[in-house]
Amino acid sequence: MKYDVMIIGAGPGGIFSAYELINQDSSLKIAVFEYGNPLEKRHCPIDGDKIKSCINCKSCGIMNGFGGAGAFSDGKYNITNEFGGTLHEYIGKKKAIELMNYVDGINVKYGGGKTKLYSTANSDIKRLCLQNNLHLLDASVRHLGTDINYEVLQNMYTDLKDKVEFFFNTPIVKIEKLDAGYKLYTKQGEEFTGDKCIVSVGRSGSKWMEQTCKELKIPTKSNRVDIGVRVELPAEIFRHLTDELYESKIVYRTEKYQDLVRTFCMNPKGAVVNENTNGIVTVNGHSYEDPALQTENTNFALLVSKHFTEPFKDSNGYGESIARLSNMLGGGVMVQRFGDLIRGQRSSAGRLNKSFMTPTLSATPGDLSLVIPKRILDDIIEMIYALDKIAPGTAGDETLLYGVEVKFYNMEVELDNNLETLHKDLYVIGDGSGVTHSLSHASASGVFVARHILGK
Repeated sequence: MKYDVMIIGAGPGGIFSAYELINQDSSLKIAVFEYGNPLEKRHCPIDGDKIKSCINCKSCGIMNGFGGAGAFSDGKYNITNEFGGTLHEYIGKKKAIELMNYVDGINVKYGGGKTKLYSTANSDIKRLCLQNNLHLLDASVRHLGTDINYEVLQNMYTDLKDKVEFFFNTPIVKIEKLDAGYKLYTKQGEEFTGDKCIVSVGRSGSKWMEQTCKELKIPTKSNRVDIGVRVELPAEIFRHLTDELYESKIVYRTEKYQDLVRTFCMNPKGAVVNENTNGIVTVNGHSYEDPALQTENTNFALLVSKHFTEPFKDSNGYGESIARLSNMLGGGVMVQRFGDLIRGQRSSAGRLNKSFMTPTLSATPGDLSLVIPKRILDDIIEMIYALDKIAPGTAGDETLLYGVEVKFYNMEVELDNNLETLHKDLYVIGDGSGVTHSLSHASASGVFVARHILGK
């Protein structure tokens, strides 16, 4: 089976590559190979009743399948060059913003039109942050919500499925470079050839990407890993921020170590959820646009980035070891009240049950100080007290900390300004490249490469 373009991965990058290619040239023969299931068959068995923790499914319904790991996220598309990746360093700041706005227009077209576009422009919250040694990053944010995000993806798939060939539950085990084009080998023993190949395997494909780069002798360099906790507190505490901005990307430099701590993935009236990456259970958060699905809590991550140099370069391995320790002690995700952490005592089911706030995730009460390295935990505690100055109540006894939250980043693949590897017509896009770290940047990279291929 021969194709003009083969795309590995049906996450945001792969979807928007396929969309742009087929809409600009309907004669193209395009194949998309996806490790997981179609959108309607993606399902996490954890129901909080019969199944309370991860059972290590063959393919994680949260991380893999059409839409990628972002399919069941809260659907935040941040239009900015200040965070979310370094795409602008390859294609230019103006082009990056232009493509992110283009992606936003497509999301609106396919069902996101009733959602709101938030902005930090002219916000008094920025001044409030500066007065308390906190820094609010500039961005426009389209919040689709987990429900509307699903609707948008479903509408895009309906439009694409008769124009593009999708192969679900089809892991690619090897890419072979031919004299002209590429051959893909599947786990099922099938072989596919194509003139051009786009790799968009996301964060969950980090180990596969690393191995593929070794086989094809594509240079890479170590990236960072983000380690921290997910904070859950009553929605009212952050309401003055979330009503205006929805998501506040706030950065703080600690006094003790001069480390940077940042808020990430804020979910007003959302829910805390499990996430399985390469068999390791970590924590994440979702939120919904439909008021009927919203909770009384807001959650967000507090993350500390760690970069490593000689002699140690395995940043993801470091993050994995911390997450595995949490899994070993808690059987999955652990949860601790902030007051218990400060007093040096383990949270118990009894203390949690006496709290006024109801947790949105069933997690094992424990002691995060036995899991998270002291320096990182000190950074997080200092950040919580800093946030308490702009949102009083953040440092309350009953504020919940779920651990650990780890954001794994792929080794940064050596690419040119067209996101092309040293092998002609082999491109790497999205979070799998180590270049992008967000829905908007990954989607924009997909459009960019598609246009480059069309131009050739």
